[in-house]
Amino acid sequence: MDLSGKVAVVTGSGRGLGLAYATELARSGAAVVVNDVDAEVAEAAVKSITGTGGSAVAEVVAVGTSEAAQALVDRAVNEFGRLDILVNNAGILRDTTVWKMTDEQFDAVITTHLRGTFTCTRAAAIRMREQGEGGRIICVGSPTGQVGNFGQTNYAAAKAGIVGMVRTWAMELARAEITVNAIVPVAATAMTETVPFLKPYIEALETGGPLAQFGRQQLSLGTPQDAAGVVAFLASDAAAGITGQAIGIGGDRLALWSHPTEAVVELADGTGWSADAVAAIWPRTFAPAQQTVGQQFPEPPK
Repeated sequence: MDLSGKVAVVTGSGRGLGLAYATELARSGAAVVVNDVDAEVAEAAVKSITGTGGSAVAEVVAVGTSEAAQALVDRAVNEFGRLDILVNNAGILRDTTVWKMTDEQFDAVITTHLRGTFTCTRAAAIRMREQGEGGRIICVGSPTGQVGNFGQTNYAAAKAGIVGMVRTWAMELARAEITVNAIVPVAATAMTETVPFLKPYIEALETGGPLAQFGRQQLSLGTPQDAAGVVAFLASDAAAGITGQAIGIGGDRLALWSHPTEAVVELADGTGWSADAVAAIWPRTFAPAQQTVGQQFPEPPK
C-alpha cells in the first residue's frame, strides 16, 4: 500500500495495537500524529517510527473531549498540512460485574472509547470535507461489542456503539467520498495478557506448536503487527469502495462480520401477539434459533 503524501492521526498509539497501526501507516508512506496520555510513551513511539525512516510527531492529550479531538486535527494540519486518515484506537478498561460497577468506571470507559471516537470523527470529518478530497476513518471495535463478555458492561456498550456509529457515518459521509469502517481486532497486548483463558495461547505464540496455531487461527490471537495490515489497506485507495463494514482481524484470521439481522420471523393474522400466543409459538419456532452470548470456540488441541 502506497500512502505517500497522506497524513494520519492514530489515537492511543503509544503502545500495543495503536503503535502497530501507526508504524504500519508510516511504513506505507503516511505522516503520522501519534497520540498518548503519557508524554514519554508518545515520544518513544515517535522515535521508533522516525528511527526507521518514517515521519511522525506526538500529540499528548487524553481522548474524549471536543478540545482533545480538535488538538489532534490541528496538530496534523499544522505539522503536515492536511488530514487524510483517522484511526480511532484510544481505549481503557475498567472491568467488573454489573452489580459492582461504579458510575465512574462506566463513564470513564464510555468517555474514552465512545465519546472519544465520536468527537475525533466529527473533527476529522469537518476537516476532510473542507479539503474536498475524501478521506478514511477507521474505528476500532471488539468481539466484546459484537457478542458480549462477562464483566465488561461498559466496554461492550462502547464497542457496540462504535460499530453502530460507523454504519451511520458511512451513509452520512459517502457523498464526501470519506469511507468509515470498523475493525474488530484480537491481539496479545497488555490489555489481553492478564485474561486467564488466553494466557496459555499467548505463551504458545513464543514457542509455536499446535496450541499456537489454534490460537492464531481459531481464536484470532496474534501479535499487534498481525492486525496492522488491514488498517493500511483500509486507509489506501484500494479500499475506496469499502465502507460501513466491520472487519475482524488477528493472528491468521481475517473475517467480515455481518450486520445484525432477523433470525426468525412469524406473522400474526391481523391480531397482533398476545403473551399466550408468544408462549405457544416460542418453543417450536424461536427457541431453536436463539442466539448465543460471548465468543464460542471449538475445543483446543490436546
